[in-house]
Amino acid sequence: MSQLIIAMDATIIFVALHEMGLRLQINAQQLQWVVSGYTVAFGGCLLLGGRAADLLGRRRMYRLGMLVFALASLVGGFSANAGVLVAARAAQGLGAAILFPATLALINTLYAEGPVRNRALAIWSMASAGGLALGTLLGGVLTQLLGWAWVLWVLVPLAAGCAWLAGHWLPRDGARAVGRSFDLWGCLSVTFGGSLLVTTLVQGPEWGWAAPATLACLGLSVLLLAVFVLIEKHSADPLMHFGLLRTPGLRAAIGLTMLFMSSFGVQYYFLALYYQDGYGWSPLQAGMAFLPPTLVCTLGIRIAERMLAARPPRQVLAWGLAAGALGIAGVAAALPHGSGYWPLLPGIVLLSLGQGMTWTAMWIVAGQGVPAAQQGVASGMAATAQQIGGALGLALLVMLANAARAAAPADSAQALQGLIHAQYGAALFAALGVVVALRLRPARLDCSSDNCLPSDA
Repeated sequence: MSQLIIAMDATIIFVALHEMGLRLQINAQQLQWVVSGYTVAFGGCLLLGGRAADLLGRRRMYRLGMLVFALASLVGGFSANAGVLVAARAAQGLGAAILFPATLALINTLYAEGPVRNRALAIWSMASAGGLALGTLLGGVLTQLLGWAWVLWVLVPLAAGCAWLAGHWLPRDGARAVGRSFDLWGCLSVTFGGSLLVTTLVQGPEWGWAAPATLACLGLSVLLLAVFVLIEKHSADPLMHFGLLRTPGLRAAIGLTMLFMSSFGVQYYFLALYYQDGYGWSPLQAGMAFLPPTLVCTLGIRIAERMLAARPPRQVLAWGLAAGALGIAGVAAALPHGSGYWPLLPGIVLLSLGQGMTWTAMWIVAGQGVPAAQQGVASGMAATAQQIGGALGLALLVMLANAARAAAPADSAQALQGLIHAQYGAALFAALGVVVALRLRPARLDCSSDNCLPSDA
């Protein structure tokens, strides 16, 4: 349910962006912040959420994350201007940052590594695909019939209900770990440093990469992250064991999650705008257009599950990312040829199969070889990279799209060509992911210490 809600929130927002921009008078660069405000908070607070899950209890953090998400969605629907809406989206990101690592840590500790955990993660991935499909349908229907605010309000009863049901269905948290601290200064430095870094990446195209504000924020974020490294190296109970980065799977997953969000994750943003600005489709039509991809994505998840039973994850990842690169490029090539959906369908099918295959295998790799006591932080590390990749990828591709547009209106030929350029950029990111996947090697645990940290294979 957590992944269903997080995934549904993503596609519901994309379909409603056009209407939000019109009703709240948000320009193209500010509109990016409706997406990126969530990304900044999510990416900046994930390590904090992972640490909280490991120390304070995974079920407890799951329920708290759901409640924060519900409250933020309620407030966001009442937004009267861009500032309140972006703040509410950031609060949603905080809730997701608490929820996401707690959910993955629950799966990775309740199910043993191997086929059983792979099956659990495949079901979790299918819930993600279901959320994407449900989001596109509800986003179009609610935006067209009731208004954009309902794409946020519809999440309130779902998240609040999950928080209540988790108290009955999820196993109780065990005794808290003795002798472990929360590492407050490490949490503060990495949270503020990570949030500021993502903010700089998002805002850089508008400020200018050489502008004093950009350079100052970038320098401060690097300083805070350097302080975090120093704190962790001298801490008796660090927030993040840097030995985890010796895990080949986690190290590769960090790169893969960044490239996944820079390719599969951002192309929905540009397609939603092209469908409405270029083709003149209604929100409902744009939402319906995203239904086939999410259904095919479910098939990709099933294919990955079967392939993983006989093949190593690196092969599944390479095939999935290659399919994604070809599919995204195929859609970009077909976009300018009329407003019909059929020319886009071959590319959509191919990229959606690749998306499902990549998503499942990527998170299986992220948890392999990681000791149970570090699963929350490891999940937070991979998910942090995912959000930074999404923010960086979206910032770079929006800059690429706007370079072709200049000051032209959103439905002009220049603006639409810019969206196509961005799609080709997303395809390139997916192609880079193939290279990372092919370099993946299995992990080997070094259990000579109590932490049982990974060693290089």
